[in-house]
Amino acid sequence: MNPAHTTAAPAAVVLLSGGLDSATVLALAREQGLRCYALSLDYGQRHRAELDAARRVAAALGAAGHEIVRLDLSRFGGSALTDHALDVPTDGGHDGIPITYVPARNTVMLSLALSWAEVLGAQHLFYGANAVDYSGYPDCRPEYVAAFERMANLATKAAIEGRPIRVQAPIIALRKAEIIRTGLRLGVDYAMTVSCYQADSQGRACGRCDACRIRAQGFTEAGVPDPTPYQP
Repeated sequence: MNPAHTTAAPAAVVLLSGGLDSATVLALAREQGLRCYALSLDYGQRHRAELDAARRVAAALGAAGHEIVRLDLSRFGGSALTDHALDVPTDGGHDGIPITYVPARNTVMLSLALSWAEVLGAQHLFYGANAVDYSGYPDCRPEYVAAFERMANLATKAAIEGRPIRVQAPIIALRKAEIIRTGLRLGVDYAMTVSCYQADSQGRACGRCDACRIRAQGFTEAGVPDPTPYQP
């Protein structure tokens, strides 16, 4: 049966990296009563353990479907997450947009999510943008979310035929501690997630990169134990 013609709950496509933020967003989308399809990208990231985490999270949170799409952005490089010749910064300080920014990553990912959403008949796209405790990425700002939604509603057959797309970033204004408390309320097991930019093959975190420091501080501020497995 064509998924667009089913009578089930409204569908949503959720970008799922396997990290803390996207796991919380998937739980929030499900709380809205949506039938959630998780989309992950194998884009050549050095922290490939996050893809295993995405599989765990999608299964645990009851995603109606989960696709992992291979799109090798490491062929272009330009980021410490995709180019092994560049070191992931661990000193906690940087000026401007850090070298862990992957050029146009969220635009690429949301575009793929938009394509799948049209096939599913889904009018909701979710992703884990955060503009408070984050590393300064331009595609995590409210202005970007609004601009992509405008573009989506110009570019798609669904929108032209009266089924507009809504792009939602429900944690964009939350501090990390608030995100963690929200996820715990919704039953998210953060031990399943991987946030570290240079996690090892077992998903153990380095404890030094931006993602690790922001995550650890969030658990401290939330007043709950940090379940993250760390490298020796």
